[in-house]
Amino acid sequence: MTDKADAGTIGASGPTRAANTARTAVVWEALKELLAQLGDREPLEIVDAGGGTGGVAVPLAELGHRVTVVEPSPDSLAALERRAAEHGVTVRGVQGETSDLASLFAPASTDLVLVHNVLEYVDEPAVALRDVVGIVRKGGAVSLLATNAVAGALHRALAGHIAEAHHLLSDPDGRWGQADPVPRRFTRDRIQELLTDAGLVPRSVRGVRVFADLLPGQAWEGDVQVSQQLVDLERVVAQHPELVGIATQLHVIALCD
Repeated sequence: MTDKADAGTIGASGPTRAANTARTAVVWEALKELLAQLGDREPLEIVDAGGGTGGVAVPLAELGHRVTVVEPSPDSLAALERRAAEHGVTVRGVQGETSDLASLFAPASTDLVLVHNVLEYVDEPAVALRDVVGIVRKGGAVSLLATNAVAGALHRALAGHIAEAHHLLSDPDGRWGQADPVPRRFTRDRIQELLTDAGLVPRSVRGVRVFADLLPGQAWEGDVQVSQQLVDLERVVAQHPELVGIATQLHVIALCD
């Protein structure tokens, strides 16, 4: 799977780090809030399905949680091992898909499962979510990050590809054409429907990268102060009732009641 974006914050590494943070701050803050809510069972048992090279898993392990990355790519798992070693933490890496979760973990054994940038690529999103729910304990949670179909249409239209934007909105998989590198996009309603059908209760929906992917990079990437302003703006608009709908990605926290 596509690797998770780094969950860091702005620091000594300057504008490059700040640019990355503008795109990840919303997700990371939502995860920190969720971890606090689940914290009565620390350390938490966390599974990062399709977790790539550990961009989120390693920071979670640094917080003291037990994290397992289930990832189909052996190269990504090797990079995960190196990243964890560099940060002085242990993250278990297992080669597999969402369909393997039932054989890798006992039922209801996990406090939190991350499903970030995964549903776009699996053959059957509904089946994948049912596999995820099978290993989540009652009172546990799922963090789902998925590409927004409405934003996809907006981005194609702004790039001058009007016909492709029109096609994307009418396509059941949210694709703008055969050359589209993303196999599937989701509307907010479709994500919530999938989660509910899997037996989960959606509790929050945040928009990720509302403005960060609309602004040209030269407008902010070379200036730490402007980058921080963009981070602050993204935090404000993440739950804005109208602006969530145009975010590049939708981040949903759902509970297993």
